[in-house]
Amino acid sequence: MIYPLIGMLFGAILGAFRAKRRGGTGKDIAQWAVVFMLIFGLVGLFTLIFIERSYV
Repeated sequence: MIYPLIGMLFGAILGAFRAKRRGGTGKDIAQWAVVFMLIFGLVGLFTLIFIERSYV
């Protein structure tokens, strides 16, 4: 159950870092962080589902 949370944390950090590196304002950084958080959270969720289903 930790994979989606790790993905969300990693995505938020990565998104904020990318926006900051490109010279974004505070709202840009927040938007990039949220979008990457959602993307990586979904990847983590599907990873969790795959792992749980394969152990049955």
